[in-house]
Amino acid sequence: MNACPCSPRCLPAGPGPCRSAWGGGHPAPLLSGGGGRGARSVRAAPHLPLLGPGSRGAALQLRARGSGGACSPFPARGTNSSPQPSRPDRTGAHRKRPARKKSHGDGTLLEETLRRWELEQAQLKTSVREEDTEEWQKNATFEGLERVGGVDLSYVEGNQPQACASLVVLSYPDLQVLYEDCRVVDVRAPYVPGFLAVREGPVLVEAVQRLREQEPRLSPQVLLVDGNGVLHYRGFGVACHLGVLTGLPCVGVAKNLLHVDGLAKDELHKEQIRDLQTGGDTFRLMGASGRVLGMALRSCNKSTKPVYVSVGHRMSLESAVRLVQSCCRHRVPEPIRQADIRSREYLRKHPPSPAGTALPGPERRDEGTKPKH
Repeated sequence: MNACPCSPRCLPAGPGPCRSAWGGGHPAPLLSGGGGRGARSVRAAPHLPLLGPGSRGAALQLRARGSGGACSPFPARGTNSSPQPSRPDRTGAHRKRPARKKSHGDGTLLEETLRRWELEQAQLKTSVREEDTEEWQKNATFEGLERVGGVDLSYVEGNQPQACASLVVLSYPDLQVLYEDCRVVDVRAPYVPGFLAVREGPVLVEAVQRLREQEPRLSPQVLLVDGNGVLHYRGFGVACHLGVLTGLPCVGVAKNLLHVDGLAKDELHKEQIRDLQTGGDTFRLMGASGRVLGMALRSCNKSTKPVYVSVGHRMSLESAVRLVQSCCRHRVPEPIRQADIRSREYLRKHPPSPAGTALPGPERRDEGTKPKH
């Protein structure tokens, strides 16, 4: 066992030469801090150099270099030792170690999270049904349908991590409010396009569960959701998510077109919108894949802007469009409109505390802002 010739303070290097942090070929078995509080020591790997400047290890190298002889390439003060001559590098000691994966700030943690979310979406997507499953859906006038639900979230102004989750149930076909549940919740996930359900889904599912427990006779027979269904990057939007997790027929109704599968708000799309003359007029949203992902619907005569209807779960596209149009007094179908109005009013009357424990989220997304996915 030979001591490191770089400094009398170094510990034995063990058999064979070691590689110094700066590539001189000197024995450098142990780097120690300057003796201050929190100083650390690390043994160099026999086959890899320590990390280069700018990396996590750089501060440790500089600390050792300035420690007055802890494996420095220069003689320790007060000794006659001299640095060993450089040896040819045959082991790659001068090569930089591959960049270490970093967390959140550089996106690695986010990428891993997104992959996990994608897998969860893919698993749930296998349960989506895009056909009519209820008797009332097969009737031209929806005979037997008595209760329609609507859900929405309104975010606290100032980019707070809080929102008001709202579930309302309306009678059908006269569209009178039978039930409402508004409450401020912490939104714990960031807004990521394509993963709105991860952000909003849990609190909306909880709202449906509370209704089933407290007022089961008022449970909706179908949910209209402010967002998309199969009109989505991976064919599984928030309306699909809620449908699968609650078991309810669900319909996605979005105010903005999601650019997916070649769909775009181009001149052709604008021309198709101009061709919608009266309430109830539609045109298909066919992607480049040849699949019809949804329908653009002029929901009433008073609005020239369409809404974009897509299947969420347990309903055909044709039935979904007919239902949405029958629920419209204004551009947005009344169940979603009432959920939106009441959540905003609740926030006005019951402003939440400024402190929040969740990641900041966007403010309420209205027309002309980010589409819901």
